[in-house]
Amino acid sequence: MTETSSSELATDGARIFQGALKPCLAELEAALANLPSDEAGVRIQGIDALKPWLARAGRIGAIAASVLGEGARPVRAILFNKSPKANWSLAWHQDRTICVKAKRDVAGYGPWTVKRGMHHVEPPFELLARMVTLRAHLDDVPSTNAPLLIAPGSHLFGRIAVGDVDEIAKRCGTKACLAHAGDVWLYATPLLHASEAATAPTRRRVLQVDFSVDVLPGGLEWLGF
Repeated sequence: MTETSSSELATDGARIFQGALKPCLAELEAALANLPSDEAGVRIQGIDALKPWLARAGRIGAIAASVLGEGARPVRAILFNKSPKANWSLAWHQDRTICVKAKRDVAGYGPWTVKRGMHHVEPPFELLARMVTLRAHLDDVPSTNAPLLIAPGSHLFGRIAVGDVDEIAKRCGTKACLAHAGDVWLYATPLLHASEAATAPTRRRVLQVDFSVDVLPGGLEWLGF
């Protein structure tokens, strides 16, 4: 990354990689073609065709590695699919959980939840602060098509109590992460973010992938991609 973009990521907690996937967007769509097309969010695990994209030298993995270093690896992937029939909104929040292979009692890890049969746990905040989340856009996202909303700089507030989320978001302000098909947005995983329902909804598919360099303690293992 350039010095300017590194500074932008440190202060705002997010930056865009314009056109990073545009030359090969059809290939990425083909890798995701067998996923359900009628679900708003599909948690992805074990799609061989997608692995080269998320590997350290892959089109998506290399972006994560440019920030986290050589040890960056995908630890969770979700395909979001907004449409006129699935046009939801999401309030301001921090992503606070990780996905692991099995539940184990480890100090500092909890509470636990199960989503789609997968074990999720809230880790120490320091681990989340070392992670990044990438959003690969398969469709154009103008202001009318429910762009991700972020609160710039909110990742610097640490773990934010639920009752303080709206106040911190108001203090930081709002930035809409507009995108063209083929763009990739990268943000610090703890960054406050939200999404409104689209005012002129069309198809809006986003492949969202969390990356980390950490090895989990106490026998815990990332479920991974």
